[in-house]
Formats: sequence, C-alpha cells, structure tokens
Amino acid sequence: MRETSATICKQPAGAIVPAVDLRRCEGKGDCVAVCPENVFEIRRIDAADYRGLGALHRFKLRVHGMQVAYTPNAQACRSCGLCVTACPERAIKLTRAR
Repeated sequence: MRETSATICKQPAGAIVPAVDLRRCEGKGDCVAVCPENVFEIRRIDAADYRGLGALHRFKLRVHGMQVAYTPNAQACRSCGLCVTACPERAIKLTRAR
C-alpha cells in the first residue's frame, strides 16, 4: 500500500522548510521526483548565488550544467524528509521556518 503525504508527513505545512546547499547540489532532480508537496524545482543557478560561490564550486556547477534545486514552494513542505534521503549529494537539510 502506497503512503500518502498525509500519512508520511510530520508537520503542518510551512513549519519546517528545506534548505539546499548550493555548494553540494548537482541538480539531479531526485528531490523533485520524491517530494509529495511539489516544493522543489531544478533550474539554472541565479547569477547572485553563482557569484557567492568559490572557484571550485563554480567549476563543479559548470561541469553539472549550471543546474541546482530551488524551493519556490518551501512553505508547502510538511517535513516528510523524503528529499533529504533521496539527495545523493546530501545537499538538503530540513530547518525550522523563520
């Protein structure tokens, strides 16, 4: 039997939000595939975020197509943790919303 987001999610929407470490993220999209709340999107890294990275991380991003995960719907997160488990780079952590 497949669990629904209501049975696997632990918090009300918006209490906990995912934080993506852009120094680790390679934009593979595993987080997009597993998130029951459609919190993530994979897209080209923003110019400001790119400039804030060190040379090694900028090079790594170029190798991986300049794609990273962003969380435009972070307020929908219900803290199921599937994204944290699915991310092969360990680039996602769940944090308390501010």
